[in-house]
Amino acid sequence: MAHPKRKQSKTRKKKRRTHYKAQTPTVVPCPNCNSPVLWHRICGECGYYRGQKAVEVDVDIA
Repeated sequence: MAHPKRKQSKTRKKKRRTHYKAQTPTVVPCPNCNSPVLWHRICGECGYYRGQKAVEVDVDIA
């Protein structure tokens, strides 16, 4: 098995890993009710996805 001749420095290792970072989720307004929804997800307010009713949403009035 091959072995490295020299230890890689911390700086060189960190330069390679610069793209490993958390990204903010894409939030878009629902086309049906304009509430904020994660991209490619069913709307939690109205239950629509891509213009069609996907799930029945219960409305709790407290």
